[in-house]
Amino acid sequence: MTKKSEKIWTGNVRDAALTILMAVEKQQAYSNLLLHQTIEKYTIDAKDRALLTELTYGTLQYKMTLDYYLQPFIKGKLDDWVKQLLRLSLYQIHYLSRIPDHAAVNEAVEIAKRRGHKGIASAVNGILRSILREGVRPTENINNREERLSIETSHPLWMVKRFISQYGFETTEKMLRENNEPPVTTLRVNLFKRTVDQVIHQMTQEGHVVAKSEIIPECIYLINGQAARTTAYQEGFVTIQDESSMIPAYVLQPEPGMTVLDMCSAPGGKTTHIAEKMKNTGKLVAMDIHQHKLKLVKENAERLGFSFIETVEMDGRKASENYAEQSFDRILVDAPCSGLGVMKRKPDIKYTKQEKDFASLKPIQMNLLEEAYKLLKPDGLMVYSTCTVDLEENEGTTQLFLDAHPDMKLQHFPDVIKRIKNQEKEGTLQIFPQDLRSDGFYVALFQKQK
Repeated sequence: MTKKSEKIWTGNVRDAALTILMAVEKQQAYSNLLLHQTIEKYTIDAKDRALLTELTYGTLQYKMTLDYYLQPFIKGKLDDWVKQLLRLSLYQIHYLSRIPDHAAVNEAVEIAKRRGHKGIASAVNGILRSILREGVRPTENINNREERLSIETSHPLWMVKRFISQYGFETTEKMLRENNEPPVTTLRVNLFKRTVDQVIHQMTQEGHVVAKSEIIPECIYLINGQAARTTAYQEGFVTIQDESSMIPAYVLQPEPGMTVLDMCSAPGGKTTHIAEKMKNTGKLVAMDIHQHKLKLVKENAERLGFSFIETVEMDGRKASENYAEQSFDRILVDAPCSGLGVMKRKPDIKYTKQEKDFASLKPIQMNLLEEAYKLLKPDGLMVYSTCTVDLEENEGTTQLFLDAHPDMKLQHFPDVIKRIKNQEKEGTLQIFPQDLRSDGFYVALFQKQK
């Protein structure tokens, strides 16, 4: 029985996916937010929800590849929505074996009729049926291996070249291919309330399939179902957080009774992880420049049962105006970055980011670190982290900061992080998406010398 406040889903999944794709392309809207809004607005059953997500993300992830396949079959100019419809349909034909080809074509024709007219429907039908007859051109026809990798993985050529120059071809290829794999849903067990085994037992009893991480002790993988609808989530026993982003709280090593600052805290995943390790005692300041994002921190803290977190609306670059110098035992600077580590979850980032964006990020990252330096006590620990895999943003910023502050020294990580094989390098850690099948992430640990 449907609740009065809920709307019954009567729409077409492919139509909904097309609408989302058009909003992403035209308005540079975030695909993950649009998907969430569409799913929340209607009571969509699990099957349709999964298909909508797969069609939207899949078409976005392989946009450049699909255009390469479509290009020989398109004669003349097409409206933007028709191009999106062709991408969406070809994604089903080429990548999804469980959807019959004729069903994908027929559905595309019906959508074209509803949104356009018979002429457009006829063109869509002709293009897709030509592809079924002739097949798509192989990417092996592209002689330059950088260009071929760009098209095969649908990452802009400038990005491919940048990563190859930083990490070599083999690591880059693994990373770009992993970016197109479906993300795993990871949950962090709130050890302040429950043990990992208790949560796994509860979720298993409810019919969910879960598995333990071999790296982060309180991380579990949810294989089926929606995390936010589980009893464990609603009761504050777990929170949704990528495994890579659980590393900073471990590296920071907060303890009960300490004074800790999370300088860029929203939406609160790392803040509440720190709070759990502090056992809800001491002083934990969650700072963020956006009031609406701090609301998320408060909501997360309340759901998970942490009452001692102090939220402060402030630009971290001005933190020393509000707090005395050398007043924090621990500081986390999870800095704004290009986000190139989360393209698996936000594939639209691949097409909206430009190489010129990096120049504006470095001063922000350095200013935040400078403020954190002022506020850190002697012997205190500071963590700099980003959700990017860009060498210049990560190692480059770390080295620049060390050069400016000889009394800040890199420190080795706690033993639990050393389970990530061969990744730690003198107090810094670069996680690639292929390492944990998670987001790309970077962490550096500094200690201020007396």
